[in-house]
Amino acid sequence: MLNFGLLAGWLMALLVFIGGCVPPPEEGAKGFDWTIIIFLVLIFGVFYFLILRPQRRRQKQHNELMQELKKGDKVITTGGIYGVIDNISDESVVLKIESGATIRVARNSLVGRRQEK
Repeated sequence: MLNFGLLAGWLMALLVFIGGCVPPPEEGAKGFDWTIIIFLVLIFGVFYFLILRPQRRRQKQHNELMQELKKGDKVITTGGIYGVIDNISDESVVLKIESGATIRVARNSLVGRRQEK
């Protein structure tokens, strides 16, 4: 979030500079203020690169993980449960946990694989 704050500060400084460099319109002349268009384009660009693009990348990685899951993989759930896949179906996964018990969780609740050292 610090990078977002710095970027927003630089963008605001740039807009103030651009707004100060444009001479005011003459008396009676109606001019178009381009700074608002530039500001909107910059805000959309920041929104895209800081929010939308990383979210799409994470979603793509999660979808690839869901496709590659197989029996025997060691995984972690969103709830922090560590287990080994015992059975897998379209909507759920049966995990075998450390105590030997099995639990059924939603397939989308799996966060990632874990590597044991």
